[in-house]
Amino acid sequence: MSADSIFRQPLIMAPMSRGTDLPFRRLLTEYGATVSLGEMAYAHKVARNGSSERVLLRRHPDEKVFGAQLAGKLPHVMAEAAIIAEEQGADFVDVNLGCPIDDATRRGFGAALMKRQKRVAEIVAAMKAAVSIPISIKMRLGWSAEKPTFLKIAKAAEDAGVDAIALHGRSRAQRYRRAADWDAVGELAASVSVPVIGNGDIFHWTDVSRRIEQTGCASVMIGRWGLARPWIFRELQEQREIEFYPEERLAVLRRYVDLCRELFRDDEKGRRQTRRFLGFHQDFFARYRRNASADAVNADDQRNWGDAPADPLEEWLCRVDLPGVEALCDWLVDGEERTPPPLDQDSRRAVKTPAYG
Repeated sequence: MSADSIFRQPLIMAPMSRGTDLPFRRLLTEYGATVSLGEMAYAHKVARNGSSERVLLRRHPDEKVFGAQLAGKLPHVMAEAAIIAEEQGADFVDVNLGCPIDDATRRGFGAALMKRQKRVAEIVAAMKAAVSIPISIKMRLGWSAEKPTFLKIAKAAEDAGVDAIALHGRSRAQRYRRAADWDAVGELAASVSVPVIGNGDIFHWTDVSRRIEQTGCASVMIGRWGLARPWIFRELQEQREIEFYPEERLAVLRRYVDLCRELFRDDEKGRRQTRRFLGFHQDFFARYRRNASADAVNADDQRNWGDAPADPLEEWLCRVDLPGVEALCDWLVDGEERTPPPLDQDSRRAVKTPAYG
């Protein structure tokens, strides 16, 4: 499969730690996604046969195009892990140069590599020599907004043979707090000959063509709003906004649970896994509101998420508090006849860990 056929799709699902698990990627495929990436895997754990890490490289036959994302800093280890990803069926391998979390950056992985131009080139060259599938990189503007390094990192990777470059238009220090810089995406697209994928603040299907026209990038990558609204891929295909009402939203959750059951099995251990994954995804599913503002998915205050729920079912599906989510899991995963518990404004959030991409 050529790099052009992969990276010139209009909309690509970003790799999201804790977000792009295999059942969710299958859900995306059912809604029309063509290209998606798995969760970030640490290359050194993949290379030393860490089973929990190699799980992140699994693909399903339903997936049309699957990319594995690796994080690491040693070229020979990244190359070895890329070979394993190819053997397990990945259509391409992506190098993580953008993850902002401390666990990655203190190891010298992720966004820490935005300060190491030569090392990035060595990693790309080693991986290109090791596998026959395309190699891409996904990066941020730099470690800090004051010292953007994306252009020199991109040039180094291009000279080393990289097949595509995704740019999230924020620095590591900015995390998700400021609007993504799409002018930087345009600058990058004009500076390299390989496909550029723009990433950051894609909230609506109309943003896809708008950003491509604005910047000249080959395609657009969606992250957190793809977690909240997986049917955005269908909206793009059909060129129309699709409103999901309570029963339709419930069907999305039920289908996700079914896909988890297929992977984890419907036994006690499998149900625990399904509850854990559904609990995480509910924190994003809950953010969908009709007539939401463009940046609703960035807001922690539910009053900024759009229209108030229309009925008790939708109100339940919009909850992210621990009692509400636990009851939802009891109902959908364990099959218990449950009703939503009373909402206590002082209840803690069910999930605190964000999805990083």
